[in-house]
Amino acid sequence: MPPKQITRRLALAAFSAVALFLGAAPARAGAVAIAVAANFTDPAKQLAASYQLKTGNAVVLSFGASGGFYTQITQGAPFEIFLSADAARPKKLVAAGLGVTGSEFTYATGKLVLWSATPGYVDSQGKILSSGKFKHLSIANPKTAPYGEAAVETLKALDVYDAVAPTIVTGESITQAYQFTASGNAELGFVALSQVIKAKKGSQWLVPQKLYKPITQDAVLLTPGKDDQAAKDFLAYLKTPEALAIIRSYGYATAP
Repeated sequence: MPPKQITRRLALAAFSAVALFLGAAPARAGAVAIAVAANFTDPAKQLAASYQLKTGNAVVLSFGASGGFYTQITQGAPFEIFLSADAARPKKLVAAGLGVTGSEFTYATGKLVLWSATPGYVDSQGKILSSGKFKHLSIANPKTAPYGEAAVETLKALDVYDAVAPTIVTGESITQAYQFTASGNAELGFVALSQVIKAKKGSQWLVPQKLYKPITQDAVLLTPGKDDQAAKDFLAYLKTPEALAIIRSYGYATAP
């Protein structure tokens, strides 16, 4: 089977799995297929449920690393919207004719956190990184996940990258990096604030913005959705006060 057909089948299988979470939509309603950066998993689920309740349009979410989605989209994956964890990939898709010109916008600015599932383990200044008192540090793949790239930038800015490099455990996405840390397989890890802002246990250090480039997360309407009113309406919904309040509740910054 040609690679593009395999990619499409895998993507559609993922859509079906997530659709079970969101429930069945009315038969006459539209359906929007959205690729979502892993760090935005929880807010995306809440936003999709709210949008579906208001409009009756089904929302089918797939989660993963932005770099992985970019590759899938260039290979023909049938997504209509891409909620990336960076601004560069949506712009590249538009330039390549795979995204709708002028549709991209920043829906959130992410924040990086050094987190441990163990209370009191991570200090308020992040000095644990230079202590040598841990065996495993989890980060997302810096080649495909902007939060992983930000983690590497932070370690280099603190001049501890070479010292901690042997301890780094790399997850394919920020979700996997979080899972490594939450399970205790890594004593600490760099994760998205959105993943731990509502955590009832553990310890964390909110990494100062000066240590890494801003994680500007852009949305883009992809060409399969250019004539889909439901997809356009979902992007418009992301800019409403209700949606912005949901996004901010997970620790993201949004445009005024």
